[in-house]
Amino acid sequence: MVETIAIAEVPVMNAIPTTTPAPAPAAGTDEAQIKDLFQNFMQAWTAGDAHAFGALFTDDSDYVSYDGTIARGRPVHQHNHDMLFRGVLAGSALVGELESIRFVTPDVAIVHGTASVLMPWRTKLPKRRLSRQTIVLLRTPAGWKISAIHNGRVRPVTVPAPDAFPSKMSRLMSRTARRLGLGRR
Repeated sequence: MVETIAIAEVPVMNAIPTTTPAPAPAAGTDEAQIKDLFQNFMQAWTAGDAHAFGALFTDDSDYVSYDGTIARGRPVHQHNHDMLFRGVLAGSALVGELESIRFVTPDVAIVHGTASVLMPWRTKLPKRRLSRQTIVLLRTPAGWKISAIHNGRVRPVTVPAPDAFPSKMSRLMSRTARRLGLGRR
């Protein structure tokens, strides 16, 4: 059974002002199309349909995987995912939620979402598998397409305060390295 996560209403933020403000995107229409694209992204994965998955990307798109590897071009994404869908990720489902949409211009949007691969033998998503996607979308004659995606694991780390042990140790090691003539100069 695949867990379904509802997509919350997503606020649209205005693009950063430029010298000539771009006209605002059609309210609702673009948002709905982008929400559909995100849903289609998950559905194509869950169906194991590499062709439908690849069709969501521009020809010259970039895909940075959770491990930092990069693939360039729709044919490469389609091929890689065909291998995954028929191999180690066969029968898996992609479940997630659209977090935000920000229009940089009327034809470019940045989307953030979270998703995780649910393997066929699992009924619940392990927290360590949750990833956040930063997706750059372009309006094309065929509708919104993925131009770039960066997929990173969600592993929050707190920033140590200056007086915390890790900060004190870092400063101590830096001073020691300088005294010994080690490290960058």
